[in-house]
Amino acid sequence: MNDPLWIWQQPDWPQFNWQAEALAPLLRSCSQAQGRLLGMLGAVGSDTEVQSSLDAMLQNIVTSSAIEGEQLNVGSVRSSLARRLGLHEEGRTTSRSEGLAELLLDATHAHQEPLDEQRLFTWHRWLFPTDEQLLTRPLHIGALRGEEPMQVVSGRIDRPTVHFEAPPRAGLEAQLADFLAWFESSRRDASLDPFLRAGIAHFWFVTLHPFDDGNGRLTRAITDLALAQGEQQAIRFYAMSASILDDRAGYYRILEASQKSTLDITNWLQWFLATLLNSLEQALARIDRVLVKARFWQAHRSQTLSAEQVKVLN
Repeated sequence: MNDPLWIWQQPDWPQFNWQAEALAPLLRSCSQAQGRLLGMLGAVGSDTEVQSSLDAMLQNIVTSSAIEGEQLNVGSVRSSLARRLGLHEEGRTTSRSEGLAELLLDATHAHQEPLDEQRLFTWHRWLFPTDEQLLTRPLHIGALRGEEPMQVVSGRIDRPTVHFEAPPRAGLEAQLADFLAWFESSRRDASLDPFLRAGIAHFWFVTLHPFDDGNGRLTRAITDLALAQGEQQAIRFYAMSASILDDRAGYYRILEASQKSTLDITNWLQWFLATLLNSLEQALARIDRVLVKARFWQAHRSQTLSAEQVKVLN
């Protein structure tokens, strides 16, 4: 009998395991950075908090699509998000930007709601609005993928390189149901670190690749949902997708290597946690700049400055 080529062919799939001692330093660093970030946010005003959240969510949406090679209209997405956050910003929205804003806000603001198949199908429809479907091939939208093999390939058409092949269509409903049941039950598992849960969910779902298209973006939305559940916090101040985009080649390399390996996903979780830590540290630096500016203006509030001086100082 041939050795399994793909991780989902392992006899004990999906019973993942990992080396806890190898992950402990990164978990500590992530928890410390998260604590510092939440502490710093207590020092900013509510208006600044909403604006910082808008900036982080905008960055998350735009970079998640950029990972897949799709360039979004940033102004449209910003307007769609701002309207939902109660901010007034001029700008034209599109059904595309509206759907993407709905998706991220549902994943984060409705983090207490269970993730089931119908919610996933709704997310998928938001990714592919019917009036903007300039598709090169027909897609099953709001439904699981078709019968054709799902492969990630590159290279020449006559000699492609197969980087990954997803589990077959037969039995996909049961596999997705297993994932969703785990995702719901693991929320209450005190022995599973929330950061590890987010990393496992990311890897498991993207390996299932249950849709014709949009799997990567839905995977990252599920990751945002898992992180929001772990923090019990709807407001997002960091954009993990931006850090993934910064190491896009590394993201695909570690996924491919892990999907061709055993059920020990330590290497994947190390990459995931290091990337999460990077996004938290970027958010800390961004909020620190906001606080420095706020302290400056507080200290100089009695001084009269021209509009040009204010513009330069900001």
